[in-house]
Amino acid sequence: MIRHQRAIGAASLDVAAHGLVRLAQASPLRILFPTPEPGAALEAAFVNVAGGLAGGDSITSGITLLPGARAQITTPAAEKIYRSLGDASAITTRIEVAEGAVLEFLPQEAILFDGAVLTRAMDARVAPGGTLLAAEAVVLGRIARGEVWHHGALHDRWRLSQGERLIWADAMRLDAARRDAPFGLDGADSLGMILLLAEDAARHRELARDLTDGAASLVRPGLLLLRFLGTAGAVRGAMAAAIPALRAAALGLPPVLPRLWTC
Repeated sequence: MIRHQRAIGAASLDVAAHGLVRLAQASPLRILFPTPEPGAALEAAFVNVAGGLAGGDSITSGITLLPGARAQITTPAAEKIYRSLGDASAITTRIEVAEGAVLEFLPQEAILFDGAVLTRAMDARVAPGGTLLAAEAVVLGRIARGEVWHHGALHDRWRLSQGERLIWADAMRLDAARRDAPFGLDGADSLGMILLLAEDAARHRELARDLTDGAASLVRPGLLLLRFLGTAGAVRGAMAAAIPALRAAALGLPPVLPRLWTC
């Protein structure tokens, strides 16, 4: 049996109120630090220098914000998930946000090539008094070149805890063969989500519904979810409009996208 070489990457950082206090990284995952605007929070970009993930590859990201810290985390480009020979690619993210800390976790979408198999997991723990604005999206197929995601699978999982209590969990398992079924995605080639965990999240429910044509809900006091489903261009455009609106309304920050989204 032929054993293929696999990439196992990891990177993590700790941020305090005065800035970065710890950094660890193992190839092919690296963290770059664009120079922020004056007075802005720390900015960090997680970069897969291998250019994408093949079946059996995995990357693990860790983000910890200490009390009073502020940071914006993104990626410089979409994560490409190549056709698998059998094994799944894996993306794992672990987030810790302390009291009084504010994290914007805004990576660009993952693009699943035809035949790609992806397992993606997020575990976020936010202390009472901490704030998290997070976004994730998936594009099924290389739409710009007319590729359709006929074969493959996606398993996406979220766990969100506040303090020691699990307050929200979400999981989806999608097989390419069933993506067009009415009980699947009904022909959509892209899906995304924005999550806002903040003490005053309920105040922004109507704004969230306006930004999603009603596909937003207040799951519990302090937790707002926005869902997006449709074509790749429409989903990216809608999320690119929603993120600045939410960061301005809920975080009191300038209504702009992460700079790397516009590169």
